[in-house]
Amino acid sequence: MDIVSLEIAFILSYVVKFGRTSLFSDSLYSSIALMLPVLHVFIVFFTEEYSGILRRGYLKELKEVLKHNSIILALLFFIMFATKQSEEYSRIVLFAMWGFSCVFVWLGRVILKKILFRLVFQEKNLSYLLVITVKDMAQQTIEKMQMKKFSNYQTSGLVIVDSEEELDAIKGVPIVANHLTLMEYIRTNPIDSVFVSLPNAPNQEIEELTERLVDMGITVHISLNYISDEIPNKVVEELNGYTVLTSSIKIATPRQMFIKRIIDICGGLAGLLATFVAALIFGPIIYKQSPGPIFFSQERVGRGGRRFHIYKFRSMYMDAEERKKELMEQNKMKGLMFKMDDDPRILPIGKFIRKWSIDELPQSINILRGDMSLVGTRPPTVDEYNQYEFHHKRRLAARPGLTGMWQVSGRSDITDFEEIVELDTEYIRNFSLKLYIKILFKTVGVVLGKKGSV
Repeated sequence: MDIVSLEIAFILSYVVKFGRTSLFSDSLYSSIALMLPVLHVFIVFFTEEYSGILRRGYLKELKEVLKHNSIILALLFFIMFATKQSEEYSRIVLFAMWGFSCVFVWLGRVILKKILFRLVFQEKNLSYLLVITVKDMAQQTIEKMQMKKFSNYQTSGLVIVDSEEELDAIKGVPIVANHLTLMEYIRTNPIDSVFVSLPNAPNQEIEELTERLVDMGITVHISLNYISDEIPNKVVEELNGYTVLTSSIKIATPRQMFIKRIIDICGGLAGLLATFVAALIFGPIIYKQSPGPIFFSQERVGRGGRRFHIYKFRSMYMDAEERKKELMEQNKMKGLMFKMDDDPRILPIGKFIRKWSIDELPQSINILRGDMSLVGTRPPTVDEYNQYEFHHKRRLAARPGLTGMWQVSGRSDITDFEEIVELDTEYIRNFSLKLYIKILFKTVGVVLGKKGSV
């Protein structure tokens, strides 16, 4: 957004020219233009002024812009003073740059926020929140949840634990379960987090519920009517007007997730280019060996149980899914995945593109759309997901990935699904940018070393 400052610095350095006679050195003002984005990143990094930017009104945003640009101007004056160059710059140009920057950056942020409102608060970008409470508090809780206009959560359902009355909804939020059907509902539906408000429940009951949910990869927000030292990964935060104690299998910082997403986007764009080149080379061969679409699309289950369509280059014959039933007896995997040696459904060219993981390149589209990440857990098919036990769902606590801990740990040698679940859980629990990048580099080694496809 503050690239406007850079552009204005260049423009104003030339405005002060009279014809062909320049009052100032172009390179002098160009150096300021180069410093501006560095100073901008420096200020944003240490002040985190973009935190809550979507919730700020026009006037408050103007105050933030004035503060931001004033800090930049002060830093410029300090640098000029420290390098003994202050007399070489025009104060008029610098203050004019400050004024223009304030106006245009504020307008830029206002326009950008309007665009982001439409993108960020789309349903697919929100976390699905399940509210667990008692009958007497249900309406009050939902009303308070809905007071927050700009929330990262969508209240997708309500569980009333002390009533089995057949009520449809409260304030538009459907009542989806009671204390008997709660766990089964969470297992079979897309849920990212749970808000628990059970003020009179015994401590042990809350602890057991939290432990079971966290083990499934669900983030738990507990109203601060209740606190326990036994709850893992605790952090106090605000959730739609409630002060809650949040517990999760892993709590990643917004900064970590932002950097991870930037890397995902860069990798996705590079992968998209590679997909285009690969389609020109391998597309005609795939079609010749098995007439039909060169791309394969299949419904998979992603983060929290969301469903999406994954894309690959087709490496099998068109009737591969029908023939899978006949080959189930030769499945070498123990558990909820299918794999066999010398699969007869694979095309001759399919063996090559699988060996070098070329068939995975179209998933760059899924990465750019936000359905997947470069690193994560492999998304299960709908049939596999429907057979999941409670603890299997923790694999879905993060976005599925193109590669992951399982793939770089020797995918070809692992035949037990429970071991895969443990490796995926290890990645989620120990997530860090260092581990994320380490897996990316290991994946390159696995592919080039041809130790199983990823």
